[in-house]
Amino acid sequence: MAIFEYRCDEDGEFEVMRPIGTAPATVPCPVCSRESTRVFSMPMLRSTSQRGWNAAIDRAQKSRFEPEVVSSLPPGRAANRTVRMTPALRSLPRP
Repeated sequence: MAIFEYRCDEDGEFEVMRPIGTAPATVPCPVCSRESTRVFSMPMLRSTSQRGWNAAIDRAQKSRFEPEVVSSLPPGRAANRTVRMTPALRSLPRP
């Protein structure tokens, strides 16, 4: 079962629990019985706090209108030059 959100023009948002893949585009509002449209929102992910989601949404909204300007590429990770040898490869000649 999944929770789907709908928005009524008169009474605001409400949730309906239905099996995944069976949510219609509109349902009657439980308060006024008017047709309410489905609202698509982010899935509920329990591993991230609400504060983290709010900060991510704020950063996304800000960068939408005020993108960060950079003059060069950010530094990348240093390449790992060490090669781990498996016992089977130790006997092979090295370049």
